[in-house]
Order: sequence, then C-alpha cells, then structure tokens
Amino acid sequence: MSVYGYVRVSSKDQNEDRQYAALRQCGVAQKNIVIDKQTGKNFDRPGYQKLMKKIKPGDTLMIQSIDRFGRDYHEILKQWRLLTREKGVYLVVLDMPLLDTRQGRDLSGTLIADITLQLLSYVAQTEREMIRRRQKEGIAAAKARGVQFGRKPKQPPAQFKAYRQAWQRGSISARSAAQALGVSHKTFLKWTRSMPG
Repeated sequence: MSVYGYVRVSSKDQNEDRQYAALRQCGVAQKNIVIDKQTGKNFDRPGYQKLMKKIKPGDTLMIQSIDRFGRDYHEILKQWRLLTREKGVYLVVLDMPLLDTRQGRDLSGTLIADITLQLLSYVAQTEREMIRRRQKEGIAAAKARGVQFGRKPKQPPAQFKAYRQAWQRGSISARSAAQALGVSHKTFLKWTRSMPG
C-alpha cells in the first residue's frame, strides 16, 4: 500500500516548504507528494485530480491541515467521504490527530472524528470568506483613495499626433496608422478619442 502526501498553496508565489517538510518527516516519499498552487474553493485542481486517479483502496493520504485540503465546507466533506468511504483510502491530517482514519475506530471515535472534520471544514470556509471580504474592502478603500489597478494604459508615442492628423485628413487609414505606430487598430482609435486635438 502506498502513502501519498498532498500540499496546496493558494498562489504561485506562496511557499509550500513547511507542508512539504512535514510530509517528508512522516515518511512520505518525495515522488508521492503532490503539490497544487491554486485556490482551495473547489477540488478541480490538476495535482489533486491526478492523485485521485492514482490512489487505490488501502493507500494513505496525508495532509498537513484541513485548510490545505480545501476551503469549501461542503466540498471538503464530500471529498473526505469519497476518499474514506467510496475509495477506501486512509486519511491523515497531521496537525489534528483526531482526523486519522488509520486508527481502528469504534462508533464514538467515528462520531468525534466526524464532528471535528465538520468543525474544521466550517472554520476553513469561514476563513476563506473573511479573506475575500477583506480583499474586497481593501480594493474599495484603495480605489476611493485614487489607486489605479491593472496595467497602466499605453501612452501614445511622439509621432502619434502626425499620424492622427493624416488619418483625420483621410490620407491614411486607421489600420495603417496603427501598424506604423506598432499598436493595434483598437488602441489607435482609443487614443484618437481620448487625446485632445
């Protein structure tokens, strides 16, 4: 039976080293550690989907904490049941010993594990919602202060004025002017509307 590890960080610039090291310390082989750099809102992640095809009954899947598994309450519960009940996989959450399905559990132990899982899944989703709300509030506050988001609009080069005048006289088409300036037809037209005569 194989032991797999699953690591998830929310974005490409986040560091997965802590989770990776924790799994290696528990004896998970490097080749059996799957990493996703993606949000935890659902389980449509390439690494996780690949793992689902590979993992077999009797295998063990280790994760460092439940929020690294996912951040949507219903999705976490659904995937947990899919793995433990349908696929027959053992699940181990390293920072929560109660969530170790390898242990022979009586009815009381199963009940405690289920309650713990539901509580932690709820906390993971609530935290995700709070993060999104804070991001929204932060963006709104920044916009109110005049902060611009996205790429800065491309500024017309010095020779734009001459090409615009030629276009206005009808001696050159907008497409030819845009091509000569090295921009798209759309950008050239946008400049003609936004720049004073």
